[in-house]
Amino acid sequence: MTFIFYLALFLFLGICALLCLVILIQESKSLGLGASFGGDAGDSVFGTSTADVLKKFTAYLAIIFMASCVLLSLWTGAMGRNKTHLMPTTIEEVKQ
Repeated sequence: MTFIFYLALFLFLGICALLCLVILIQESKSLGLGASFGGDAGDSVFGTSTADVLKKFTAYLAIIFMASCVLLSLWTGAMGRNKTHLMPTTIEEVKQ
């Protein structure tokens, strides 16, 4: 179970990094990160609709990010509750 949790956490961090990269690649008033790599305003990987494609991809990534945040939060809380029930809470429980 913990292997799956850490795998999900690793995928979450990958989604975080990808979301940051996609946000930085988007064209802004100063051409964003694309200008840093020597890209021209007229050059684009997806053709003339680059802004629309990146906006949709960013929106999908943001939805996946928020959903995975909620799921990992609930999962972590459930793991914490399971560990506290296994530990004795009173001295009488320890003596038995």
